[in-house]
Amino acid sequence: MEEPKPLDYVSEVVLKKRKKNEEWAIKRRENLQARRKSRKEDQKLVFKRAEEFVREYRDKHLDLVLMKQRKKRRVLPSNDELGGGLLFVVRINGKNDMHPKTRKILDHLRLWHICSGVFVQANEVTMKKLISVEPYVTYGKPNLKSVKELVYKKGHGNVDNQRVPLIDNNMIEEALGKYGIICIEDIVHEIAKVGPHFKEVNSFLWPFKLNKPEGGLRKKKSLFKNGGDAGDREDKMNELISKMN
Repeated sequence: MEEPKPLDYVSEVVLKKRKKNEEWAIKRRENLQARRKSRKEDQKLVFKRAEEFVREYRDKHLDLVLMKQRKKRRVLPSNDELGGGLLFVVRINGKNDMHPKTRKILDHLRLWHICSGVFVQANEVTMKKLISVEPYVTYGKPNLKSVKELVYKKGHGNVDNQRVPLIDNNMIEEALGKYGIICIEDIVHEIAKVGPHFKEVNSFLWPFKLNKPEGGLRKKKSLFKNGGDAGDREDKMNELISKMN
């Protein structure tokens, strides 16, 4: 019976080198698989972004088309019919689907954020702007109670481009005293009555930061008269102000 051949001697250095090579090969294979997976995910992301870009472009273009249609179809009341009354406007919608022209009008109205609100005077220029951005805002006629609650609870003044709460009549007098407005009650009166210095007082007031109404807004872009949330609420605006104040 033949004796088994002795195993070839392999030095420890060679064994260590083999082990390192095996580990390197495994690591290389794992890195390659990770790169392939990452490449596939990047391709999916690029495709998804392209789809989002096209959809966003279409939404913005549609927004501009619908804006032009609204301006053509709607017959604006004259200044005499509007009577220069008071309106309160709240932004309820709008982000990536807005055309730059829509965003520009909202900026002119100082409605920079969703759930921000401003007082405006009802005239032809204002109504033209509101109709242009109607799917993104809701507006109506606030009563004296609503004006008072907004100014007292949420009122802030623009002092050196800083948002400052209306808690100091000295600050109000310093900013508006030359117009005969020296306290918070004078601000309420000037806004509610759309007085001769409405523009100056309204410019001093920082846009109101309101709360989301309980239960939210469901049909944001549908008109209020059709069961939605956008557009003219007339005196029903007071109910929304109460919910958001």
